[in-house]
Amino acid sequence: MTAPTAPTTASGGALAGLRVLEVGHIISGPFCAHLFADHGAEVIKVEPPAGDDMRRWGGLYKGVGLYWPIIGRGKKSVTLDLRRAEGQADFRELARTADVVIENFRPGTMERWGLGPEDLQAANPDLVMVRITGYGQTGPLRDRAGFGSIAEAMSGFRHLSGEPDRPPVRVGISIGDALAGTQGFIGALLALLSGHLRPGPRGQVIDVALYEATWMYMESILPEFVKLGTVRGPSGPLLPGIAPSSVYPTSDGRWIVMGANKDTVFSRLADVMGRPGWAAPDGRYSTHLLRGEHQLELDAEIARWTREQTVDALLAVLDRAGVPAGRIYTAPDILGDPHYRAREMVVEVPDPSLDGESVPMPGVVPKLSRTPGSIRRGAPLLGEHNDEILGALRTVPAGGRRP
Repeated sequence: MTAPTAPTTASGGALAGLRVLEVGHIISGPFCAHLFADHGAEVIKVEPPAGDDMRRWGGLYKGVGLYWPIIGRGKKSVTLDLRRAEGQADFRELARTADVVIENFRPGTMERWGLGPEDLQAANPDLVMVRITGYGQTGPLRDRAGFGSIAEAMSGFRHLSGEPDRPPVRVGISIGDALAGTQGFIGALLALLSGHLRPGPRGQVIDVALYEATWMYMESILPEFVKLGTVRGPSGPLLPGIAPSSVYPTSDGRWIVMGANKDTVFSRLADVMGRPGWAAPDGRYSTHLLRGEHQLELDAEIARWTREQTVDALLAVLDRAGVPAGRIYTAPDILGDPHYRAREMVVEVPDPSLDGESVPMPGVVPKLSRTPGSIRRGAPLLGEHNDEILGALRTVPAGGRRP
């Protein structure tokens, strides 16, 4: 089923008028800049002469990594060799015209190139600089190489992933990098807002550590250890003590996920299953605590019931009963789902790197009513905007911002 073409809007987006320099590579920095581009900012991706490795990573189609059309969409590409004095000088001039700089090199790299915050903010005191690293700009681990996968492990995320008594697994996407990029985006917006609310220079440095961006989502694992002496471990598809809330099989080989742990919802599930006594005041599963204590037994009973029905029939029954449930989606499910299409969450974007061929991808999130974001163009060709951007530098007056 064909996805709709990416929408365009007259508003230009909430961040129209901002200029963002992305000197990022792979995922975390580029993901942060991708969010700016979706919401209207002019994002200039500064790449080495060979280009960002993301152009060639992952599943390849016509030599292009298929994450690149998504993470590169809406951006402009300029090539500079930041290891050379000429490239550094050009970048300093670009930074003088910018509102935000995003980088995700190891701490000290930008400083060695003469492009650290002190260097750039001396010429542009209003500049906001987002710095994403494995462990942050301070602390004993600051100089250690850090990838998202290592950060996920350090945060405790990987320890909770997978089945009990089996090796930890990854979620299947680079979640640590994406979370860090999102936190960088939020930090930059906070700094920009703060600059408008207070007098004086608006510049700030946003220090994002990959492990911290993941750690902040780890719920109550620390107080559970300190106060209860328990170390939460991997629990497969369920949450210990929260029942029923797991995945359940169907007769046609599919799986659904169901959350019926709230008392009122569980009562509706018990009724539709023909087991109203389960939720009666003296029933075996009548309270949240009792359902948690008998979780495995309860899940086995529910699985026997779900296994007798097809996924479509089962979901229809649960929907009529007001029990939250849904199928486990794969890419074909997403592409064919009418709700995704109605919400413009799967869109087709023509991509210059693929000779204008369209690529299906996620739409813009979140949705704003008055200044909605939009996908203005596909990912740029390497160095596509060198003449436009670098040529314009020569017209910026001394001490000015942009032409």
